[in-house]
Amino acid sequence: MNTFTGTLYHLFASANKTHIVWCAAVLIIMLLLAVIHHFGKNDEKKIRLWRFLCAVPLIICAVHEWIYVYGVTDLLIWFVPMYLIGILALLPVPFAKRKTGYRIAASAAGIMSVLCGLVFCVMSPDRSNHVRESYTDSFHALVREMDENYILKEWKEADLGALEAKYMPAVREAEQEQDPAKFVEAVTLFCNELHDGHITVNGGYDKSVYRSETDLKTHEYGLAMVQLDSGDIIAVCTTEEVNRLGIEDGTVITGWGGKPVAQALAEDVPDPGYPVKANADRVAAIYLSGIGGETVGVSFLDKSGTERTVTLTDLGKMHTRKEALCAFRSRPDTTDDEALEEYRGQNFGTKMLTDKCGYLKLQSMMLNYDIFSFQHIMCYLTGDRSYARELFREKLLGLKAQGMEYLVIDLRNNTGGFDEFGASLCELLTADDWPAERLGVRENGQYIAAYENDIRGTGEFAGLQVVALTNFRCISAGDTAALYLSRLPNVTLAGITDPDGSAQGTGGFCLLSDCIVSVEYPISLCLDETGAPNVDTRADRISRDPVEVRIPLGYDAAMRIFRDKEDYELDWAVQYLERNAER
Repeated sequence: MNTFTGTLYHLFASANKTHIVWCAAVLIIMLLLAVIHHFGKNDEKKIRLWRFLCAVPLIICAVHEWIYVYGVTDLLIWFVPMYLIGILALLPVPFAKRKTGYRIAASAAGIMSVLCGLVFCVMSPDRSNHVRESYTDSFHALVREMDENYILKEWKEADLGALEAKYMPAVREAEQEQDPAKFVEAVTLFCNELHDGHITVNGGYDKSVYRSETDLKTHEYGLAMVQLDSGDIIAVCTTEEVNRLGIEDGTVITGWGGKPVAQALAEDVPDPGYPVKANADRVAAIYLSGIGGETVGVSFLDKSGTERTVTLTDLGKMHTRKEALCAFRSRPDTTDDEALEEYRGQNFGTKMLTDKCGYLKLQSMMLNYDIFSFQHIMCYLTGDRSYARELFREKLLGLKAQGMEYLVIDLRNNTGGFDEFGASLCELLTADDWPAERLGVRENGQYIAAYENDIRGTGEFAGLQVVALTNFRCISAGDTAALYLSRLPNVTLAGITDPDGSAQGTGGFCLLSDCIVSVEYPISLCLDETGAPNVDTRADRISRDPVEVRIPLGYDAAMRIFRDKEDYELDWAVQYLERNAER
């Protein structure tokens, strides 16, 4: 199967067949209308009936809108191509008795309708609308749809029925109390147990009840915590309130909420849903720093080494834990629109870090974060990634002209996009050919490759020594790029944490009761060269894409990251390359 037909097969396999049937019905009725006109064009009564029947496609579209879209304007864009077909059916009506005019109008309507139908199938809108259902009914519908369509159900050994039984009591309680925040919390915890970075819970439709996996049961006590490689847990991002009680940046925390801190980590931190357990363990202390009640007891070692216990009070709006997570990820706060926009604008940016060390930043595997770019779509459909390869060639040649002898590729916080970017970059960094990601389909729980599109090395920069930096929020196509780069002998994949551990294609979307919360989940299959799902962790949550060199996190490193807000990982990468260059 070639790339184009394989891609279409892959798209159709992940499309919502119900919506495609509706679209096919509209197209078939339009064909029937053309036949009816041909045999009745000379009969006035038949033409009048034909004109009436031309509204049927639009009526079908209106019924579809009422069943699947009504009440959620955000869903409308996904069905516009089909609804345009219903409108196009009316185009020939004014020309029903004009031979030439009818032919032109009917031909135009037919061609545009077919194109709209193709676009509709390519968009594969697997969108479900359950906003008019109760909490319990919409939650059950979510589970039913994921049980049928979630692409990794077998791979992760997910028993969705058992999970539904576990969380349905919380959903019923939320329904009885009419508490949307509890509903969002129950849905979030249900999804987190699947440990898939591509399962996204968005409670943002009602901002007053928004909850994310990092906001559940959160308090602000004026400090965050981080666990060092030694096992010690220290305070970071401390405020004046806790400083006055004797806790400063670097203070060793020994107890939390009346328990030894290690026990509190094991028992009190909600599952954040991270695919790689080691990543979740690494940030658990940051999450623990917001867990408690209106007050929480904290034990710590003072400057003399004596253990003391103080009571911390909830200070209100959370900020230190968010500050710590942002510092750990080396990225700005997502609520700071100006800083975030500046950060996003650095994608594909290059610069020289030293006289010899170049730098390439990859925050997304998309141009301008535009998934519907014509170049992206054509690359996806045809497998031709020459434009992406040329983009990186120009970047690397530009750095080489400035004296680059070695390179840091920054994949931290990469939000994903298109696998072709990572593959094309690797083609420049290797002289070898080797298997890359395959698009696949899931049939009866089995995984089948739709087509293969392997890496073809050019060898242009195969001698360049590279450190690729990654972290636990490097996801999707960024995660796949990290895997590709780690296979190259001249590239070292490094980080304090492993990449996210998720690489399947998204597309499933279910909107629940009263637009309170929506869930997105993977329905589009990506396979490795062995035919297994690419990158994603199994039920054991062990990384299948681990870093080759673990960047150490000791006391001094923590102070540089959380207190001084330095990019410690980037400095480490430069020093690593410099040491290797001297050997």
